[in-house]
Amino acid sequence: MEREGIPAVAKDSVQEQTSVPADTLLRVAQPPEASLQGSVLMLIQFDVSEEIRLDELRNIFGARTVEASFKHPAPGYVRYQRAPVVEPIEPLLLESGERLEGQIKYYDYGVVSLIFELPFSGAWDMLVELASRWVWNSDFDRFVSRIARQKLERAAPAIVKPYKDWLSEDYFVFHIREVAGSPSAADLLSKHGAQIAQIVRGETAPLSEGERQEILQGRISYYPNDVAVIGWNGAFIYDTPTGAETAIQLLEYANSQLLEFRHYDEFMTRQLATVYDSLEEGNGILRRWRMARRASQLHTVLLDVMELTERTDNAIKFLSDMFSARLYRLAVTKVGVPDYKDLVNKKLRTAEELYRFMVDQFHHGLAFALELMLVIILIVEFIALFYGKPL
Repeated sequence: MEREGIPAVAKDSVQEQTSVPADTLLRVAQPPEASLQGSVLMLIQFDVSEEIRLDELRNIFGARTVEASFKHPAPGYVRYQRAPVVEPIEPLLLESGERLEGQIKYYDYGVVSLIFELPFSGAWDMLVELASRWVWNSDFDRFVSRIARQKLERAAPAIVKPYKDWLSEDYFVFHIREVAGSPSAADLLSKHGAQIAQIVRGETAPLSEGERQEILQGRISYYPNDVAVIGWNGAFIYDTPTGAETAIQLLEYANSQLLEFRHYDEFMTRQLATVYDSLEEGNGILRRWRMARRASQLHTVLLDVMELTERTDNAIKFLSDMFSARLYRLAVTKVGVPDYKDLVNKKLRTAEELYRFMVDQFHHGLAFALELMLVIILIVEFIALFYGKPL
């Protein structure tokens, strides 16, 4: 799909400028009716390496560590096993005069996450239009990729086994902190549910009743006056800044998991293709001996991937905060983490079966070789005995 309507960045804020119409963001900056107050958050993540040494990264950047925030006052409910390191990014100035504040986070399992915030003040129709323009934005992704590569040049000593080609994921959070009249979440969904569904999907055209209901089923609330509607590529949050922070962080973490499992899925696909090719190389004793070496390599890959997936899975813990745990489960389900995790697990099971098959083939080949050697020894002994010259 061709993407269009991309916000431009001012010349003095970046080295390269994207050509876009500025009138859209100017309308956002000077709305005729400010019935909504909030911000649009653009989350773009890259899978850059097998691991990032966070302690070494802190020494390089002097950056701070991010701790998870909480929906309600009790501390310690949500904990990162190894909290990501965060570093501010120079603000980006759009041609409209809007200012994008940004930051970059580094996760120990090799993901970097960049998030930019664009303040919003306007009416529902304007937010629907703005959502569509950002959700289908491709040039901004490429621009952010250049920022990430520049940052990682400095972080190189802390990067373990960097990847040449990066997988990426983007996600958009439309956070509304104030609505005219301060409606409850139920009233907001009843009156503006159709527009919220369009915002989550990034669509300007009205959606069908069935699609609208499907999108709004992905909602969760803690208090009567807050709600988060979560979709596969965007979320709508009606909450205070403090209340929304938990949902934003969990959405960010869920998308980083999706990125990692996508990487493992592609990696295992390549590994299995190599094994299948080796199994078609023909028969013979030498092939069976080579199979032992390949089986050992496959087993090493299998253990590495299992360790890495377990580290990704356990990077965050929920101790007794059931709301955050439910919100997280909803987020990972909507963005597609379980689907990719199932694919990876199936390929891991296939790899285990192939490993056992290859080991069995090697053992059969070894047993055949031993039997052949025994037969040869018996023949030599028989010949020596026949000619009366025992060995």
